[in-house]
Amino acid sequence: MEVESSSQRDITRLCIECGLFLLQHGAESALIDELSTRLGRALGMDSVESAISANSIVLTTIKDNRCLTTTRKNVDRGINMHVVTQVQRIVILAEHKLLDYRDVEKRFAQIKPLRYPRWLVVLMVGLSCACFCKMNNGGWDGALVTLTASSLAMYVRQVLTSQHLHPQINFCITAFVATTVSGLMLRLPLFAQVPTVAMAASILLLVPGFPLINAVADMFKGHVNTGLARWAMASMLALATCIGAIIALALWGLPGWA
Repeated sequence: MEVESSSQRDITRLCIECGLFLLQHGAESALIDELSTRLGRALGMDSVESAISANSIVLTTIKDNRCLTTTRKNVDRGINMHVVTQVQRIVILAEHKLLDYRDVEKRFAQIKPLRYPRWLVVLMVGLSCACFCKMNNGGWDGALVTLTASSLAMYVRQVLTSQHLHPQINFCITAFVATTVSGLMLRLPLFAQVPTVAMAASILLLVPGFPLINAVADMFKGHVNTGLARWAMASMLALATCIGAIIALALWGLPGWA
């Protein structure tokens, strides 16, 4: 009995660790519930029940009518689909009986988020924003303005993130930098004919698309509380972005977006 109880405790801890990995790195609630349940069943539990919120997760395993419940606090670690796919692979291997709970524990300990080099992220974000500007009749000179402003803004965002600054303050400062750089560049004689779409395109890197998609997915799939929390956070980030851009427009007397 003690051995079985100890085994259930270990599996319960692994199940909630599975859910926590997914919650911390941007997975939708339905996927968190599904994978934590599948892992528990694969490791021998009769049933796994979980309650997911934006800042915590509570999970219960049931084995031979014995219930064991645990809870963990969620700390956001940024969107990282590499972690999510790693967790999915581990669950699939456990379902095919290729891993026992000790192997799963070792695999979880080895999970490391994939981080691209800063310069590569800055370059690709700048190019993507520049392409949007070009596609919306901003011209090649407008794309150059957007590339410069968005690349610099992304670098500032990375620096502020490394200092663990509050996300909303981070977004506000980054939007201020992007709008300031693009707006002041448009005042130069070389870029005098560039449309103001270049200014709008330079802050596209701050659009909280992934949180908004997850929020809608959560609400459609029955996780209304989590979906509303994510929607509120995404809306606050969008508001902070607007405040940063408006401050820059007002401070430097820049024209609004056409």
